[in-house]
Amino acid sequence: MKEYRKEIAIGFIPVLLAFLIFAGFPAIPLLLGVFLVAGLLLFAKSRGGVAVSAAGRKRPSRAPQELSFEDIGGQEQAKRELTEALEFLVKREQLSKLGIRPLKGILLTGPPGTGKTLLAKAAAHYTNSIFIAASGSEFVEMYVGVGASRIRELFQEARRQAARQKKDSAIVFIDEIDGIGGKRDGGQHREYDQTLNQLLTEMDGIQGDEHPRVLLIAATNRKDTLDPALLRPGRFDRNIQVDLPDKTGREHILKLHARNKPLAEGASLSKVADETFGFSGAQLESVMNEAAIYAMREECDEIRTEHLSRAIDKVMMGERMDRETTREERERVAIHELGHAIVAETVRPGSVAQVSLTPRGQALGYVRHNPSEDRYLYTKTVLEEQIMIALGGAIAEELNYGGRSTGSRNDFEQATNIVRMMIEAGLSGLGIVHPQALTTEQWSQENANILGDLTERTRDLLGVHLETFRRMLDILIREETLSGEELRKQLQAVA
Repeated sequence: MKEYRKEIAIGFIPVLLAFLIFAGFPAIPLLLGVFLVAGLLLFAKSRGGVAVSAAGRKRPSRAPQELSFEDIGGQEQAKRELTEALEFLVKREQLSKLGIRPLKGILLTGPPGTGKTLLAKAAAHYTNSIFIAASGSEFVEMYVGVGASRIRELFQEARRQAARQKKDSAIVFIDEIDGIGGKRDGGQHREYDQTLNQLLTEMDGIQGDEHPRVLLIAATNRKDTLDPALLRPGRFDRNIQVDLPDKTGREHILKLHARNKPLAEGASLSKVADETFGFSGAQLESVMNEAAIYAMREECDEIRTEHLSRAIDKVMMGERMDRETTREERERVAIHELGHAIVAETVRPGSVAQVSLTPRGQALGYVRHNPSEDRYLYTKTVLEEQIMIALGGAIAEELNYGGRSTGSRNDFEQATNIVRMMIEAGLSGLGIVHPQALTTEQWSQENANILGDLTERTRDLLGVHLETFRRMLDILIREETLSGEELRKQLQAVA
């Protein structure tokens, strides 16, 4: 019966009105009174239960998901900086005594998936503030003035919700702010220029003594593209870098996402953290989720080490592909990947985690490395070793087949990029020189010198292990995978 109440009311009201008119009640005042009451009810409902997003779409109003800084892993430095910046919303009296101007904006910069949006939500929880979120792309419109009006509505909505819920502050979060905050080229008639001007005006209008206070938090992956007017003090007063997590941070993130997942006794999250250098927080969450999916497919009650290993491969390389390859192609791919693995294990002992012939994404095979430690600075020796590892696949094909294949294209691209890095860092035979001062011929000559020398060194290194190729090749083709431990065992047997 409950589901038909609305329909019954709609049918009953006209009948009631007709009866009252027939009984002698004045029709016009009665109808005006009904419309007035209905309008007031609709207005009250829209004010209390509906919020208007920056894009003009109506959506239900609800409190943001409760998220504290303790629920975010791998960003200890960013969390400290953000917490200090939020003190003006928490310790107002102390700041006013010292005459400190409240911050108006905080800019979070860093690669995708590092937790910038999560930090903004945690900031709202930390300061007990209203949280209003929008994306920079929501303000980009072809119609003049629409984006600017949506900026005004966004800040007005933040103040209205804070007042309605009796909060002292509100946080406005704009993700991908480079969509509207890009550098202007002098043209004042473009729509997103007007949108940016309105955003600047709103930030200038934020006063320290206003109630409720409004703080703008924005996120971007490309800080270098933002307009200087946004970045000056008095607008975005703090710029917090949200980088990819280090090993300790990765392990912390993995533990957070493993809280509701049953792990087998031998499954080591520390080992997973070792093998996921360069992974963002979003990728690490995906690793744990994919590992749980693998366990479910095999009807296992716990997530085992092999599930975690396959999940790392999937997140890193993509889904496994069902590609039919010939015996010759399979053997060539195996030799190519073994070339990478043998060079890597020789110049960096213990660095190979697995060699696989499983096609994933665009790769017919791959080597998963296990760096002993995270690196952020690279010496000439380290870069030369990396080039040798990249060249190892092509050199192994040459030694076994007398020629190369197109599978080395990405390897050569990686090698030439490292050579460019060496030249620009002053680690080449050219010494310290401005890159723009070099001619095309000088670039080509130095590139040829470095790659030629390292190619010969790689060929000499692999030449020692020619007899090992056949033995490991049979294992790899038969099993499709070769663990790092087995690779090291085979190399030690030759030594």
